[in-house]
Amino acid sequence: MTQFTTRPEITGTFGVAASTHWLASQTAMSVLERGGNAFDAAVAGGFVLQVVEPHLNGAGGEVPILLWSERERRIRAICGQGPAPAQATAEAFRRLGLEQVPGIGLLPATVPGAFGGWVTMLRDYGTWSLADVLAPAIEYARNGFPLVARAVQAIYAVQDLFRSDWHSSAQVWLPGGKVPRPGALFRLPKLADTYETVLRTAEAEGGTRTQVIDAALRCWYQGFVAREIDTYYRNEKARDSSGELNGGLLRYEDMEHWQAGIEDPLTLDFDRYTVAKCGFWSQGPVFLQQLGMLRHAGLENHHPHTAGFVHRITEAAKLAMADRLAWYGDAPHANREAQLALLADEYLRERWSLVNESASREFRPGRPLGLDPRLPDLSVAERTLSRSDTRFGIGEPTFVNLPPVQEWAEREVFVGDTCHIDVIDRDGNMVAATPSGGWLSSSPVIPALGFAISTRLQMTWMDDGLPNTVTPRVRPCTTLSPSLALRDGEPYMVFGTPGGDQQDQWSPAFFLRHAVHGMNLQEAIDAPAWHVDHFPASFWPRKTTLNRISLESRFPEETIAALQQAGHEVKVGEPWSESRMAACSRSRDAEGRLILRAGANPRGMQGYAVGR
Repeated sequence: MTQFTTRPEITGTFGVAASTHWLASQTAMSVLERGGNAFDAAVAGGFVLQVVEPHLNGAGGEVPILLWSERERRIRAICGQGPAPAQATAEAFRRLGLEQVPGIGLLPATVPGAFGGWVTMLRDYGTWSLADVLAPAIEYARNGFPLVARAVQAIYAVQDLFRSDWHSSAQVWLPGGKVPRPGALFRLPKLADTYETVLRTAEAEGGTRTQVIDAALRCWYQGFVAREIDTYYRNEKARDSSGELNGGLLRYEDMEHWQAGIEDPLTLDFDRYTVAKCGFWSQGPVFLQQLGMLRHAGLENHHPHTAGFVHRITEAAKLAMADRLAWYGDAPHANREAQLALLADEYLRERWSLVNESASREFRPGRPLGLDPRLPDLSVAERTLSRSDTRFGIGEPTFVNLPPVQEWAEREVFVGDTCHIDVIDRDGNMVAATPSGGWLSSSPVIPALGFAISTRLQMTWMDDGLPNTVTPRVRPCTTLSPSLALRDGEPYMVFGTPGGDQQDQWSPAFFLRHAVHGMNLQEAIDAPAWHVDHFPASFWPRKTTLNRISLESRFPEETIAALQQAGHEVKVGEPWSESRMAACSRSRDAEGRLILRAGANPRGMQGYAVGR
């Protein structure tokens, strides 16, 4: 069925890349053109994203990665999500009079895992030197890149905080004391200095490509980068979401022994496809649970523009997100057997049996293995809001942070939150990565390094005994969620999106438009999209909303009316206000030749797919 698209689906045989920013996509493609493989290209593009989308990710953030290696003929997950500091206990936060980990500032910092995640993939799967993959990012940081309008919007939103309290951030993001102009060339010289110092230090040790990369990892986590982070977090205080000045908990000792993990992903079959996601330390299994339920939904009988399609996926998402709250996480009380049982077909059939033609208004976590779910105290968000009449930001920069907090917590003006990049090379190697954290509005810039640190710890709870209770040296359960799919047992597609809690709603809907209804990648990306709010938000102040579905106004009027009649609280948004998907695929023609395809999100006018 032919659908309207904003641009063609890219098709080629040499290589494809798609990301949330045209400069990252083109950087990745330029690496492929010069003989690099998909892993080299994704790393180079990933470091460029840190520079050109500074409101969405940064050098002090994190990155989960899924990859397919033709050499190994298997899927691997790389966890570039850093853990909580050793001092980060619920009691430590309670002593400060807090019921939640703040959304911004120094207290919610985790070990910055992005550098370790990217560079570990480069070392183990790439072919290029670290200097070569870092060169484009350093070039843009040193000599300038066009600052997109949404980055300027993010700076504008927090300019008062920068001026009054976060002076190191003001020095970087308010040059001459002014908010920069959209489209003007912007420079990050201190970040360029940091990466060049890492390279000089590592190369001075000499050795092979791999040895230099290992030296760079030591430089970051055991050398001057770790020492500068320790000094700043040990000695400084910063205004955070509570409105108070608080110091940080992150220390050198938290970083010196950490390294990115390489794991087998979780998988689930759907018709001829097998979808792979990161483990229960991520939101990824929410996607798999939905697919397992929707195997029984008859989606082939419901066109993607109809209420039947939207309603069924939405109700599955509600159930999966309830399970996320009750069962996902990496803390000591996480039940590994129960987590795996969430993906069992018998359990997912039982969950799907709860769905009917009416919208559920209940929050219904399941009982894997017959176990009772335990939930956090969800009233804490309202108490936090009532005590936080300040102008000091919320947790995720999907929101424009305007005072007072009770007002802007209700505003949903999109400015961004995360990035994504996909790459496939001519040999068939594949990468999907979703970098985030270390946003310019997350925490103060460390002056000696030129970047901020992730505040991912805000996604933990302070209730004792939960699978995602804040726990020393344990990674928080992240929303970041790249995707990789096989088709008929062969590697087929990498895809993903920014969007916090929306990532594993927009991604399954995109996948099902493609896998069930045959839309090509660009058609499935461009099709009208939606998301549901039916859970406590993952980001501070973690407010709970139930049964609200937000749809693009491009849906037919009859679809919107039918959803309202089914009991959904419908919120109609702007025509192109939902989803930020990017995707690349590979398949073979009748003669066995590898055919590569790619598509990217037109919303926001900065995501692009390239290839030949």
